Amino acid sequence: MRVFVTGATGVLGRRLVERLADRGHRVVGLARDDAGADLIEARGGVPRRGDVLDRDSLERAVDAPDAVVHAATAIPTELKPSEAAWERNDRVRLEGAKNLVAVADDDADQILFPSVVWVARQPDGSAFDETATRHPTRATRSAAETEDYLRDAGAERGFDAAILRCGFFYAPDAAHTRQFGEQLLAGRLPVVGGGVLGRRDAELSWLHADDAASAFADAVDAGASGLFHVVDDRPATAAEFLGELADRLGASAPRRVPAWLARAFVGAETATLLSQPMPTTAEQFRSATGWEPAHPTYREGLRQVVEAWKRDGTIRETTDGYEWVGRDDGSGASGRRTTADAAADAR
Repeated sequence: MRVFVTGATGVLGRRLVERLADRGHRVVGLARDDAGADLIEARGGVPRRGDVLDRDSLERAVDAPDAVVHAATAIPTELKPSEAAWERNDRVRLEGAKNLVAVADDDADQILFPSVVWVARQPDGSAFDETATRHPTRATRSAAETEDYLRDAGAERGFDAAILRCGFFYAPDAAHTRQFGEQLLAGRLPVVGGGVLGRRDAELSWLHADDAASAFADAVDAGASGLFHVVDDRPATAAEFLGELADRLGASAPRRVPAWLARAFVGAETATLLSQPMPTTAEQFRSATGWEPAHPTYREGLRQVVEAWKRDGTIRETTDGYEWVGRDDGSGASGRRTTADAAADAR
């Protein structure tokens, strides 16, 4: 099939380009510069220059696709994101989706969108599925709006809308994962928890970016339509996830900071994300597509993350353990103050 991918140079997009190309699809990836075009080509895709917020450029880039994956985002990773940063992400999600529908819906049979499972986390912390009532926050409001728009547009215009709500992404090249690793080795990353002392842990749903890419490729192959949750096999608390990563890096176990205190330093959205439960499963998606994650839990996934860091020189072994070296991969994880820095200051 002919598949058009926005966000084709991102953590999810570049993996998806490669997986779709490996399966024999003709993949066109949207790039905003020459470096992005080179990355798409190296992954087996055909680069086209454009921007999801520039409909004219999309008109030139989109070429009669059978399926479109709107993987472009501008999710803020800086300390306490500004309203302008959130608005930029909102525009990329929703306005980008509208532009894609306008230029591709006459040809595309399927349009896929990566949403997030925590848009439907329940106030009481209970487990939930695709039928649960959503409770959008500032960070997830545009995800909910894009879900609604694509479902309505699909019903009106005759394409299948596939909404894949994903768990919390992590990967060797994901900005937040790299922040976690760097700050754990520096002894500055806390666990943000609920309760007065931050000792109440919340079960979170996780997803390695490799498995997210395979999920979208499976959804394209299956012609999936509707709403699905895509997460690994077992929810895990932030304390479990960061503790496992610390163990693999030989770092000290992270200390705790209560969410009520962390909000002043990292913002309400980050504090809520890490301290409020979001347990769910991928049962419906697996039944519909046959998808199976290569990293069934965070333990297998973090093993791959640390091994990748060793191979590419992101971390280096010393007589005292590992040290963070980092590399210029565009992740933005090194050389600037992060949410982990600020949360550590709250101790």
